Amino acid sequence: MPLKFYDNIPIMSYIFLKGKCRYCGTRISPTYPIVEFLTGFLYFLSYMYFGKNLWIFISSTVFISFLIIITFIDLRHMIIPDIVVYPAITIGLLISLFKGYEFLFDSVLGGIIGGFTIFLIIFLSRGGMGIGDIKLATMIGIFLGVNYIIMALILSFIIGGFIGIFLLLLKIKKRKDPIPFGPFLSIGAILSLFWGNIIGKIWGWY
Repeated sequence: MPLKFYDNIPIMSYIFLKGKCRYCGTRISPTYPIVEFLTGFLYFLSYMYFGKNLWIFISSTVFISFLIIITFIDLRHMIIPDIVVYPAITIGLLISLFKGYEFLFDSVLGGIIGGFTIFLIIFLSRGGMGIGDIKLATMIGIFLGVNYIIMALILSFIIGGFIGIFLLLLKIKKRKDPIPFGPFLSIGAILSLFWGNIIGKIWGWY
């Protein structure tokens, strides 16, 4: 039976339906309201920070959308699908091109730095990350540019390290269990996007 429009209201429908389908009673994954809330919240932040600049606002909301999609796919399936990341790279380059050649150069260089950094880590460690992480880091570099991709990478390593240790201590993960790195890259990217200036000043002071 087709769902009614009031069964598809973000977050509210999940609450009113108590996490179950109205017609068949199948439980709805809590991932749905989490994604809906996170998307709305980050869009709101994007408007608050960049709403006065149309191109930056458009770029940031597109960027956020791709990061959310990639993060939850990686968390669930341990992959970063080409069908998502390649269009994201293409759109990021097109947005930079519309903003001007100076921005395009910064985006391309940022993408190279992001992708090559992860490639170098994989090469030196003989594993530890996947090819998808290279593509994601390239995408992040294209959207953030040279300065912020470096910050995003450093933040992702720090956050990933702390969470990895936390999971090991709680015995949720074992030492050789794979942990998707895409979500950490995304968190580092989001932090750099909204608070890159503040974080940069703190690091500079330190």
